[in-house]
Amino acid sequence: MTLIKQFIDIFMHLDVKLSEIIISYGNWTYALLFTVIFCETGLVIIPFLPGDSLIFAAGAFARKGDLNIFVLYFGLCIAAIIGNIVNYQIGRFVGPKVFEMKKVWFLKQEYLVKTQKFYEKHGGLTIIITRFMPIIRTFAPFIAGVSQMSYKKFLTYNIIGGITWVSLFTFLGYAFGGIDIVKKNFSMVIYGILVISVLPAVVGFVKQKYFTKVTES
Repeated sequence: MTLIKQFIDIFMHLDVKLSEIIISYGNWTYALLFTVIFCETGLVIIPFLPGDSLIFAAGAFARKGDLNIFVLYFGLCIAAIIGNIVNYQIGRFVGPKVFEMKKVWFLKQEYLVKTQKFYEKHGGLTIIITRFMPIIRTFAPFIAGVSQMSYKKFLTYNIIGGITWVSLFTFLGYAFGGIDIVKKNFSMVIYGILVISVLPAVVGFVKQKYFTKVTES
């Protein structure tokens, strides 16, 4: 419980926490940010890391001059792309049998099934679209691997999605990080990013529930 509270505290005060990390670790901050983004996109067991918000916050600190925008941007792009490649390979290794298992210690079956349905509907574009959907983005490359999507096709979507995702949040943070109202209400901005990020998943869930009930009745 204490660990969860600490995680929430870090997430809700990214401006303060990231500032402390930059002061304490200097250039090692890039390695830390790289690791967090890589883990969120590459390790299917930890889909809850705050990727969108963290990239935005890092972009804001780059605007202040605390981080080099070019090192930050290219580092995060590489982390996002490599992370998805690792995730895809894990999916290929585990294979379709993962859906036959009632319980898998490192996976929440509910998220797995939802991502599979999303993948069936949108195909390869899922790799790009879900980049902007927390939790589901971690399972998308895994499902692509399980479904045996061709590596060449996956890599194309992966590169486009990774660069687009990192570009959007890095440069949004960089553009708005210097505005006084954003600096004074940074926590609210983080809340806003979270809401906007999960909105497509929530709308899809409500839509599915609604239309299912209408069809059944």
